Amino acid sequence: MSGLSQWGMLSSMVRSVAVLSDIHGVLPILDAVLAEPAVMEAELIVVTGDHASGPQPTQVLDRLASLGDRVLLVRGNADRELVSLARGESIGIPDDVTPWAAAQLSPDHIALLAELRHPVSVDVEGFGPVLFCHGTPRNDEEVVLVDSSLKRWSDVFNELPEDIQTVVCGHTHMPFIRLVDRRLVINPGSIGMPYGHLGGSWALLDKGSVALHRTIIDIDAAVAQVVAESTFPTRQEWADLFIRSAASDAEALTTFSARDGRPS
Repeated sequence: MSGLSQWGMLSSMVRSVAVLSDIHGVLPILDAVLAEPAVMEAELIVVTGDHASGPQPTQVLDRLASLGDRVLLVRGNADRELVSLARGESIGIPDDVTPWAAAQLSPDHIALLAELRHPVSVDVEGFGPVLFCHGTPRNDEEVVLVDSSLKRWSDVFNELPEDIQTVVCGHTHMPFIRLVDRRLVINPGSIGMPYGHLGGSWALLDKGSVALHRTIIDIDAAVAQVVAESTFPTRQEWADLFIRSAASDAEALTTFSARDGRPS
């Protein structure tokens, strides 16, 4: 994170960016995506939050840290929750895996997560300043969806500078690209907890164009690796639910739509 200014702006322009999100402590899928040629060739890898809250938290953070200055980590709501729990603060417990994951973190892991910023802006060739966030630019757990209303988008972009015409968000685990009143909005989907299809979803910003990608992996092998390498008590059930994408995109959209400001 040393290349960031005090305003969360990377200090120099980059040519290409691979965008990952919502790894949620799943190492085998992260490794498969990082091995993609286009990801390996990208000048910068940005991960838009929720890195470690899952069955392999320390392994994932160590893998990301090993990438050095090639990776830029944005804070997600789950990252913030992990830090609070690891420091003994009283917060609402979002699920079973988060307090377990927090207890696995070393002081270095906690310090890494505590230093993350939200949002972060990067000047990308062909795009200008691109804002990377988790939920929305103003809130790391706010929900916007591919079919959110223009009014909803206008509200969450209300304080965004005019020169930011590209916004990349995560949080909802479903990939999409859409225009919102001339702004390009991208969600790369999820690495570790995909909704709607199997494998790791990611995006590539290169030469002014955006492409959504999905890395197909051996799901049985990924589940087996997580079960073998994690000590989370209900890791088998967790992996069968999330890595196998038991929830469809339709189910996820129905659940999330209650949180994006639309009439009930």
